[in-house]
Parts: sequence; structure tokens; C-alpha cells
Amino acid sequence: MAQNDSDIGPLGRLWDMAAALVLLTRLPLPPLPDRAFAYGARAVWAYPLVGLVLGLILTVLAVMLSALSLSPGIIAGVLLGALIMLTGAMHEDGLADTADGLWGGHDRNRRLEIMKDSRIGAYGVLALIVVMGLRWLGLAEASWTGIVAALMLSRAAMPPLMLALPPARVPGLSHSVGAPRMGDVMAAVLIGGIAAVVLVGSAGLVAALVAAAIAGLVGLVAKVKIGGQTGDILGATQVLTEVAVLLTLVTLAK
Repeated sequence: MAQNDSDIGPLGRLWDMAAALVLLTRLPLPPLPDRAFAYGARAVWAYPLVGLVLGLILTVLAVMLSALSLSPGIIAGVLLGALIMLTGAMHEDGLADTADGLWGGHDRNRRLEIMKDSRIGAYGVLALIVVMGLRWLGLAEASWTGIVAALMLSRAAMPPLMLALPPARVPGLSHSVGAPRMGDVMAAVLIGGIAAVVLVGSAGLVAALVAAAIAGLVGLVAKVKIGGQTGDILGATQVLTEVAVLLTLVTLAK
């Protein structure tokens, strides 16, 4: 559906935020009116704010667990589990499907077919083991501000791919959401980047560049392998950029 600028006001932006939360999380929200989802792609500007909400929840949980004198590794494991539950494992599912499809198929159609299959293969299992292990370690060593920055930057990395690459599958989740406008994509990037710098200083700028590089690499591979992006590709982008940012910030802090 075409976006109508006259419909975009303070209330419209609140609906965008609510729609982004519904799409990217499993947080218990009250029923939303249809108009909240009328312009799905317009909500991309709020994606990094979803990361902020998740980050604040994890921060509160980490403080509570720290009061019990638990080790950083145990706390990180609980935070990882909580994050997966809060998002319904949709990004992790995208990572597994992407790994299976892009490396398990020999042509575009077969790759898309594998990505749509609910079963998981060896590539998907191995991708989850390696990436979730690195994510666990990153959460264990990163500061709370670094974690929030990673959650925001990784969600700001998805809208540029939605704009730069066409949907590879029609119909599909990415196709149903639609193509975002440049202004909304830039807003997402700016919100994520500025927040990262505010949260972790100059390291946030480096982390933002790393996030952009990882997202660009995933986009390039997706373009070559399947000719565009899908919901799975976007989910994989989120997880991979989050891990890359966490590890970058941990390294820079040493």
C-alpha cells in the first residue's frame, strides 16, 4: 500500500513503534488497530528502538541476577535465553534457514525452497552452535551499554537491506512488509548510530562501521545466491551484526 505523508504524525509514529514491537518481539501488547499495520515498511525507523526496549529489559534482568552473585557466564546464558524468548527466536530461525539455503542449494530456486522448509540441516545447526556460542561469550564480557548498543545497531542494519535489495520470494514476509522509504531507513541508521556513540563513545562509531560491513556482506551474498533478500536473510543479518558488534566492543574495551 502506498504511504500517505498526511497520515504521518505523532500518533502515526506511535503506531509505527507498536507495529515494530509486534513484528520483532513477542512482548505482550494490547490488540492494535488495523491502521497500525497499514504501512508496514514505514515502521523500519523504529527497529533500533525495539533494540533499546529489549536492551533495557535485559539490563534490569542482569542487575537482578548480579544481586544473586551469579557468574558473568551464567548471567550471559540467562540473558541469551531471555532474548531468544523475547523475540520468539525469529532471527535465530532466519540464521539457520539462511545457512541451510545459501550453502545447501545449487541454484536459486533450490536455495529458496530449502530456506522455506521448516526442517533444519547441518549448515543451520552448525551456524547456530558457532554464532550462539560467540553471542554468549560477547554477552558475558560486554558492558550493559555495549549490549544495548549491539541490540540497537543490529536492528538498524536490517532496513538498508530492505531498501537496497528486492524481495527474493513473492509472496513472503519481506514482500508483505514492503519496501521502506529512504527517509525511514536513514532515520533507523541515524538512531542506531547516534545511540551507539552516546552509549559507548567513539567505540560506537567503530561498531557502527562493523555492523554496516557485516550487513553489506550478508546482502552481497544474498544478492549473488538468491537475487535479493527475504525475512530469513534479514533475521540472519540481525544476529550476525549483533554478534559482530558485541565482539568489537569487547575487543576495543581491552
